[in-house]
Order: sequence, then C-alpha cells, then structure tokens
Amino acid sequence: MRVIAWLVEGTWPACVDAVRRHAPDDCEVVLLHVSGLDVPGVAHGAFAGLLGRGHPERDPGDLLEALGGSAAAELLDAAAERLGRPCVREERTGRVEREVVAAAEAADLLVLARDGDRSRLGPHSLGPAVRFAVDHAPCPVLLVWPEPAPGLGTIPPPPPHHR
Repeated sequence: MRVIAWLVEGTWPACVDAVRRHAPDDCEVVLLHVSGLDVPGVAHGAFAGLLGRGHPERDPGDLLEALGGSAAAELLDAAAERLGRPCVREERTGRVEREVVAAAEAADLLVLARDGDRSRLGPHSLGPAVRFAVDHAPCPVLLVWPEPAPGLGTIPPPPPHHR
C-alpha cells in the first residue's frame, strides 16, 4: 500500500497525524510538498520587464526559488520527524493541484487537509487546489480538518421549500 500525504504550510501536522492514525505500519508513506511557480514567476517577469536588462545575476526570482526549496526541505524534515517512521520525501514544482493529482496516480490513498473557510462545515472549507485534488484524485482521499471540526450548528439552513 502507498499513502501520499500532501503537506502544505500551516496544515501539514494534521495530515501527518492522520497518516500515523490510519495508515498501516507496513505501508509506504510519501510526504509530498508542491511548490507553485507563481511567486518566483512573477518576480522573474517583473525583473526581466522592468529592472533586469543586462544583469541576470540580480534576478530576485532565483532567490525566491532557492528560499522556497529550503523552506520545503525544512517542512519535509519536520514532517518526517513528526511521522516517526520510514518515509519517502517528494518535492515537486508546478501547478500545485495538478502535481498532487499526478503524484496520486500511483497511490492507494491521498491524505490532505482542508484549506478554505474552516470556521464552519460545508463546501467553502475547501479552497480551489484542495477541491481540484478531491474531485480529480485517481485514488481514495482522506480529507482532514487541520484543527477540531466546527459544530453541526455551523451548517447553513436549507433553502426554503417552494411549491
């Protein structure tokens, strides 16, 4: 069995804890972090368009990519330590939601955390990337709350009945 835990800053401990609780001890665990291209890409573009003609060594996009890589490595290290068992660490770069779904192609279970409005139950507790992964994952998905789930009283009332 192969279990992939998608780790995102701020919610990753809940995913690791879910793997510890629900994944068999003998399964392969993959800790996955995906870095998007948007922030370094904007910096590269701004530098090339406005600031960087003739000085490619000053491109701030390169620095942002390096910082993102070291932050991802630190997150994966912390997650592996919290997991407390052998695991594979995987770092991907690209469109986050598509990279997660591609990684899940070889998985038996994808573990991820809600990333939207977590103050109430309902569909708004999923942001666009998590919604995409849940809708397109080619394997079963375990969706966890990063903190205790809100009470049932947070469910909006049903629409009025029309005759």
